[in-house]
Amino acid sequence: MRAVVYDRYGPPEVLRLEDVEPPVPKDDEVLVKIHASTVNRSDCGLRSAEYVISRFFTGLLRPKLGVAGSELAGEVEAVGAAVTEFAVGDRVFGMRSGANADFVCVRESGPLAHMPAGMTFEEAAAVCDGAMVALGFLRRMDLRRGKKILVYGASGSIGTASVQLARYFDAHVTAVCNTKNLELVRSLGADEVIDYLQEDFTKNGETYDVVFDAVGKLSFRRCRGSLKRNGVFGSTDGFANLFLALWTSRIGDKKVVFPIPHYLKKDVLFLKGLIEAGNYRAVIDRSYPLEDVLEATRYVETRQKTGNVVLTVNGGRPRSEKGGGNQ
Repeated sequence: MRAVVYDRYGPPEVLRLEDVEPPVPKDDEVLVKIHASTVNRSDCGLRSAEYVISRFFTGLLRPKLGVAGSELAGEVEAVGAAVTEFAVGDRVFGMRSGANADFVCVRESGPLAHMPAGMTFEEAAAVCDGAMVALGFLRRMDLRRGKKILVYGASGSIGTASVQLARYFDAHVTAVCNTKNLELVRSLGADEVIDYLQEDFTKNGETYDVVFDAVGKLSFRRCRGSLKRNGVFGSTDGFANLFLALWTSRIGDKKVVFPIPHYLKKDVLFLKGLIEAGNYRAVIDRSYPLEDVLEATRYVETRQKTGNVVLTVNGGRPRSEKGGGNQ
């Protein structure tokens, strides 16, 4: 089968498309024929070993797995002897390392579920990573009616997910993005929108219960004045925030929380329910065929994408580039 592999850490150029042996499902696994996957920030960070600490999980000197990707949507090709939840031909979506490939094996109890009704493979592949990073953080914030959250970088994968999920939890949502994406984030449920090219939210006098930096470009110091008493700052990036999370948990009346996602089946099922109820939708910027993974990765690493970047596999149809369109 085809797979996007890399045998050393480094820039996008370490990726290459090769033929490798297809996986064989264990008794408790399903073999998924992938129709769509993605290139996301998490994958890029693991490939580049941007944070040295990640090597303790992915391999100190070289990658243990060596196949890129983590999000998937496709059809069940085969099932292990003990599998009861899935059958051959089922349309599924979820998370699994090594998803930039023709096939991948996923445990039945892992982060995998039947696809929402009426959803395309491309849309389904673009759901889980950004939404599960956002969900893991927002649940800890106890969002509800009357609470105010500001989402910075609201047009990215994690940002578009955060706006929709915070709105679902009934919080008052202020979304910060650039001019071209104001209408998009407003359509996702933001109560207020701020164009960061025109206004610095840290200087407008407004305060929030939560400031969530969904693109890892802010600092606690800069945002401190925008937090209410007992307010929380969260950022998806910045190694210093790990230490600040420990420090502020003991000192001060404003806290830092570092989002640590957990990819669980119950959360895939939760997202499926939201989608089918009309409370969540995938946002897709561009799609590329699997063989153009290098071009797709370079685009993701410009940090200018809107929503998600999809890879089509095994007959999935590439969409035309829309520069911020959504499905």
